[in-house]
Amino acid sequence: NFVVPLMIGARDMAFPRLNAASYWFFLFGGAGMFLSFFASGGAAKAGWYSYPPLSEKFYSPGTGQDIWILSLHLVAISSVLGAINFLCTIHNMRAAGMSWMRIPLFVWAVEIYSILLLLAIPVISTALTFLLLDRQVGTHFFDPSNGGSAVLYQHLFWFFGHPEVYIIILPAMGVLSEVIPVFSRKPIFGYKAIAFSTVAIGFYSMLVWAHHMFSVGLPNFLNVFFMLSSMVIAVPTGVKIFNWIATTWRGNLILDTPMLWALGFLCVFTIGGLSGIFLAAFPVDWQVTDTYYVVAHMHYVMFGGGVFGVFAALYYWWPKIFGRLLDERLGKMQFWLVFIGFNLTFFPQHMLGLMGMPRRNFTYSHHGLWETYNLMSSIGSGIMAIGFLVFAANVVKTSRSGPRAGNDPWIADTLEWYTTSPPPEHNFDRVPYVTSARPLRDLRRRLAQADAVG
Repeated sequence: NFVVPLMIGARDMAFPRLNAASYWFFLFGGAGMFLSFFASGGAAKAGWYSYPPLSEKFYSPGTGQDIWILSLHLVAISSVLGAINFLCTIHNMRAAGMSWMRIPLFVWAVEIYSILLLLAIPVISTALTFLLLDRQVGTHFFDPSNGGSAVLYQHLFWFFGHPEVYIIILPAMGVLSEVIPVFSRKPIFGYKAIAFSTVAIGFYSMLVWAHHMFSVGLPNFLNVFFMLSSMVIAVPTGVKIFNWIATTWRGNLILDTPMLWALGFLCVFTIGGLSGIFLAAFPVDWQVTDTYYVVAHMHYVMFGGGVFGVFAALYYWWPKIFGRLLDERLGKMQFWLVFIGFNLTFFPQHMLGLMGMPRRNFTYSHHGLWETYNLMSSIGSGIMAIGFLVFAANVVKTSRSGPRAGNDPWIADTLEWYTTSPPPEHNFDRVPYVTSARPLRDLRRRLAQADAVG
């Protein structure tokens, strides 16, 4: 909401009031989640997936589960309104000269992210509405003893649940496509390949949901189809990773904190992607499903990809948002604490899964390597927590005495760095005509040529 209008040269989102409404729906939805802890019977107890029959009235009495459902509906409304606003803004409010092959790659990611939200959110909202009706009205959508199907809920949930992975990861990938070329002092390698791979990831993400359901007894032809589609999606993802690495090749690398987070993303997301290839093969998935191998894979993709991308974005755009630079020494300290702690926490869980440790267990009777690997994970999580505390200290220090950033502290190439830091309410006093995907580089060259002539 803040960065996209700046990157395309717009003075605001297309619908500012819709933007505000999206925020309030999100806020009240999140507040409802926390308030459900005080509901009769406590908060929802069926996990983030809330599979029936665990989430049905018999196994989850009280109102906590119902408040959870209603809160998610509010968040869903927020997401749909935000997606519509993003699409209208990107399609109608780009700066003069900014064609589709000149928009920043982060904006490409937000475009596909928004489309995925519009496709996936109605499906999960339908599943949650059916579940609420089962609980409150006495319908039997997910009750097999009365003609319903618990597997139907899984199809509806995962039709949303796997695109959700890319709803989270695509913006992080867009951040890398902005950060890596700036700190490599090179243009992005293969702009069109990265843009079209973003579209391909969005398309294939809608065709892979049932790889989460290999163990429910799907027909073999469906197992084969979803196995192949899950492997194919690795191709456009690999294109991105290859192009990011190629961008750094022979570049003048500047290892400031945003770049460290971007390179950290490359490391951990690649590990998560490689472990996902094994899970895509349903004979292998049958052996490790519901074990800590899946926990490790999910965290390398979702936590490693999402959180590392978020911190790359925070350190990169913080000067533009607040006008001050975060402390580099504390930033690098935080990165190494989180990077080391993350890998110490989640890498041993691959071995735990291969040794048969089931997930969602709060205790276990085994000793030996089970105990050793779990101890390593506990130590790693503590190191990560210290890293996040360092970030909090960095924010406090910067707000009090951080150095002023200036308009363009990174010598970047996109339009958000053309205006002041922080930008005025209307974003720009004047927007330059866009002649390429790197408008500020073009502007600097024109100014240099004018100085040379003068």
